[in-house]
Amino acid sequence: MTKKLPTNLRGLKSNNYQLLPVREELRKNLITKLQNDEKIFPGIVGYENTVIPQLQNAILSGQDIILLGERGQAKSRIIRSLTTLFDEWTPILAHCEIPENPFSPISPQGQEIIAEEGDRAEIHWMHRDERYGEKLATPDITIADLIGEVDPIKVAEGRYLSDSLTLHYGLIPHTNRGIFAINELPDLAERIQVGLLNAMEERDVQIRGHKVRLALDVLIVATANPEDYTNRGRIITPLKDRYGSQIRTHYPQNIDHEISIMEQEGQIFATDDFKIEVPDYMKHIIAEITRLARKSPDVNQRSGVSVRASVANYEALLANSLRRSIRLKEVNVAPRISDLPFVVPALQGKVELETVEDGKDQQIIERLILGAIVSVFNEIYEEDELETIVDSFNSGLSVQTGELESSESYTEMIKNVNGLETSIHQLVGEQSSDAVKASAIEFILEGLHLNKRLNKETLSPLGDSIYKA
Repeated sequence: MTKKLPTNLRGLKSNNYQLLPVREELRKNLITKLQNDEKIFPGIVGYENTVIPQLQNAILSGQDIILLGERGQAKSRIIRSLTTLFDEWTPILAHCEIPENPFSPISPQGQEIIAEEGDRAEIHWMHRDERYGEKLATPDITIADLIGEVDPIKVAEGRYLSDSLTLHYGLIPHTNRGIFAINELPDLAERIQVGLLNAMEERDVQIRGHKVRLALDVLIVATANPEDYTNRGRIITPLKDRYGSQIRTHYPQNIDHEISIMEQEGQIFATDDFKIEVPDYMKHIIAEITRLARKSPDVNQRSGVSVRASVANYEALLANSLRRSIRLKEVNVAPRISDLPFVVPALQGKVELETVEDGKDQQIIERLILGAIVSVFNEIYEEDELETIVDSFNSGLSVQTGELESSESYTEMIKNVNGLETSIHQLVGEQSSDAVKASAIEFILEGLHLNKRLNKETLSPLGDSIYKA
């Protein structure tokens, strides 16, 4: 922030500073970004032709917004990114409990400051990141949390209960001149929904007998699960009617979007000691696991399967491949098929299964993983494309793989299995490291096994296996 910005109301007036209402400010800056072909909501992947155009229309029309969708569909991130449409800095009255427009304060405290100090009233410059408030709706939320309450300390200091200056404002007034978000709106008790409706529509609320009319300049947005946000659900009809735009979010509509989110959100630790290489087919397998879970009858689709499942699985896959490289003292790190059993703990915490029988959850997740492997494999290879490799095993050859086998040990397989080297080069290129080649070998062998071209003897639950005819 430049030091030349005015420090009092007189300076604002002398500069002819124009302070727009929140909705107009968002609209103005959105129009500017659209005219300049700027990225509107950075970091939001897969909504370019669906959610984002609807969101832009809602902002251009100045409507209140509710995002409907299952968990893990970037609803909160979208709402938080709305602050990027604010001016970087905005002036507010200093020493005031709630952010106040210096030209037109709405609270008794702000009005008193202007009455006493006039143009000498001090100005504070608030960054756009500060103009956002958020609350997760829970049944124990009170009107005092959202709107306000009588402050007993101010009463103890000698003010009368009838004095409006005894009030302590809640979260929504404290987000005046900004955006306030309520996550999982239907979880609010009905009487709190009524209070929220009044704050949005009438701007007229009562706090312990005080009738306080606050012309709040705040955009109240919300998120909800579609199942709960119905007239038969846990939402009162007048509040449902208040939101002008009800925008439906969704999970990534293609694998590439899922992978982009995985790579963007995955927690990767930079290190000079290891070189991490993730073949494309391994990324596709992780994304495909999530896609299959979203279609599985064994998974509760009402709660959904969050994109966080893909992110957590991706992190777990990389963690186990790194652990192997550390133990084997290898510099190059590449995840393999034998690392996939280690994503199970991550996935178990991200999906809600329909069955509760002991041991069934493990079997269901293992089926999802195997289904993802064979699906990706069959997208890459035709049925008879690896016939030379199968013929090598038909002659009596067998090989052992495992998550703790060194990358170097796999190079012997390339020499012994006809056609394997050519298939690896087609999959990952000729210049790939031994770690990537080892990963490619496991992928090819497991794909042939799942297509019933090779037999596999599992030696341990952690991925040690023998492939043979």
